[in-house]
Amino acid sequence: MKKSNPLLIIILALGVFGIITTEMGIVGVLPQVSQKFNIGAAQAGLMVSVFAFVVAISGPFVTLLASGMNRKLILSLSVLMFAVSNIFYALTGQFEVLMIFRILPAIFHPVFFSIALVTAAQLVPPEKSGGAVTKVFAGITVGFAFGVPLTSYLAERISLEAAFLFAAAVNGIAFAGILLLLPSMPVREKMSYGKQISILGRPAVWLNIAAVCCIFAAMFSVYSYFAEYLGQVTNMNGTWISGMLMAFGVIMIAGNFLFGGSLQRNMVKTVAAFPILYLAVYLLVYMFGASFVPMLPIVLLWGVIHSGGLIVSQTWLMTEVKDAPEFGNSLFVSFSNLGITLGSSLGGWFISQFGIHQLIWSGMIFAALAFVLILVKLKIFSSRAEQAPAA
Repeated sequence: MKKSNPLLIIILALGVFGIITTEMGIVGVLPQVSQKFNIGAAQAGLMVSVFAFVVAISGPFVTLLASGMNRKLILSLSVLMFAVSNIFYALTGQFEVLMIFRILPAIFHPVFFSIALVTAAQLVPPEKSGGAVTKVFAGITVGFAFGVPLTSYLAERISLEAAFLFAAAVNGIAFAGILLLLPSMPVREKMSYGKQISILGRPAVWLNIAAVCCIFAAMFSVYSYFAEYLGQVTNMNGTWISGMLMAFGVIMIAGNFLFGGSLQRNMVKTVAAFPILYLAVYLLVYMFGASFVPMLPIVLLWGVIHSGGLIVSQTWLMTEVKDAPEFGNSLFVSFSNLGITLGSSLGGWFISQFGIHQLIWSGMIFAALAFVLILVKLKIFSSRAEQAPAA
């Protein structure tokens, strides 16, 4: 496909933005969810961990099943499910219904990401495919930068229902755009299931997967309770928390370029340094979490480091799965979300057992594990890791 409507790339990025806003926007409204449904912070945190768990267990299988289906059908159906689910979030008064409609869209999450990236590359000439994929991928960072804090702001200033309806509207627009603008895209050349699955027989792949899982667990064991922590430990009000979420997300955009450049210069050292940087940030948060003014620059530093988790993890995993990129992408989405599940679950346990200030230790544990796994991989497969270029 040599020529295409440039709006299509924007529509795909908008779909990514809507899905991230739905998935992670809940982080900024956990206090309102706890209040509305009369539940504790740990139980409200299930909305993060259960969503991520479903993505983790369904991702590779759903992506394999969808690999032969028309991409327009899969992409439009996925964002439609997210739009409908957000409407149910706004309408329901029962936590059980809320949880059901966290599970259903989570099934479509990994297949949308995997197919959207491939579709973006096919919508433009080959020499422009990298730029198209980058633009679609930017929907993730923009989701953190604006979708999550805007969701928090709407819940604080208007209502929790308004926050959910905002996410429904974004996904609805993406659905309409895909339906109206994207041409039918049947799959003509399908890689066999066996060839895709065969990459799972490589020990190096599993070491990288384990490191990715621990990196995301380190990131989200604390970030999942970002609003709760700043509210209870730092004593910030809702307006300040929304502002910090916005600053956190915006600074992630700069951090993404920072880590991207670092990976190009030295992939191995950047990957190995990432968990150490996160340990350092968490130590600062633990030491100064109760101090309002010091936490302002610490949150910005936290956002810069947090942004690197996505690109560092994907680069690390893709060095071992380049011959099956779609399935490799699904593995990345799946196991990163398994990491989110493990991290948010352990974070909730730390809160219930030791109090919210001790939450930081759950993140430090996973960061240390990630560093060990990276060192083990480098020790066993050092020559291959040194030769692998950054993705």
